[in-house]
Amino acid sequence: MDYKDYYQILGVSRTADEKEIKKAYRRLARQYHPDANPNNKDADEKIKEINEAYQVLGDAEKRAKYDRFGREWERHQQAGGGAGGFDWNAWSRGGGGAPGGYTTYTNVDDLEGIFGGFGGNGGFSDFFETLFGGSTANTGQRSRQPRRGQDVQQPLQIGLSEAYHGTTRQISKDGQTQQVKIPAGVKTGSKIRLAGMGQPGWNGADKGDLYLVVEILPDERFEQRGDDLYTEFELPLYTAILGGVTSVPTLDGPVNLNIPAETQNGRRFRLRGKGMPKLKNPSESGDLYATANVRLPERLSDEERHQFEVLRQMRP
Repeated sequence: MDYKDYYQILGVSRTADEKEIKKAYRRLARQYHPDANPNNKDADEKIKEINEAYQVLGDAEKRAKYDRFGREWERHQQAGGGAGGFDWNAWSRGGGGAPGGYTTYTNVDDLEGIFGGFGGNGGFSDFFETLFGGSTANTGQRSRQPRRGQDVQQPLQIGLSEAYHGTTRQISKDGQTQQVKIPAGVKTGSKIRLAGMGQPGWNGADKGDLYLVVEILPDERFEQRGDDLYTEFELPLYTAILGGVTSVPTLDGPVNLNIPAETQNGRRFRLRGKGMPKLKNPSESGDLYATANVRLPERLSDEERHQFEVLRQMRP
């Protein structure tokens, strides 16, 4: 696998903290979001690369291994972190003493003595079976026992509007393709199970399952907090002063909101039931909180400027 500089992909320095990494990821996720780049294959590849980088740098443990081992970090990760520092490469070379001060062992009996502490009475065999998921030649009857395949996880990115309304995705893995329905109300971290799309079983056993782990991409208009949504809307000065009706965005489209007279800038309005649908009870929804940004008029006419002067004199 080619080495990828995840810091360069996210455009951050190697000393960047967690907040800087998350901020860079969100900015790039918005820039290359599929909705903003329809039918753009380059953007599709870029968002996958950005997500891959964040999956590593956004996880403190994975980032530490990436920083330490460089291009070899993923191989080290897959080997369980080197099983406490044992040099598998040195062991596999064979022939006398291994480089780096390790002793080379040539048969199972020698290794059994080293790993006898792993996995109970099974010793070396149980250790290898646990680490690699397979069986060794001396496991006897156990090696012929069917074993269900391992479950695997795969990230699934969707937009906030898709999470609100529900959507579908076509998932392909190892020659299998399945149309997946994503219910309304899913959140970041929600898991969708696809039975039988995981790792193959051992000796004819069933395959494991595939779990799609949902990640909701940042939205330019709304911020999600649990089942509630937060947004801002522009409020004309005259409506703020005199009261009236203005339009407020929701994920179902704009709605009219009654504005009381003398509404202050920054006032927050609660729109009941206009938040995210609740996953386990889609008939109920959270709320939408909309904050007013009072918009001052521009390019005043002479008459308008005069009227404002009159008001200033009336209320010094």
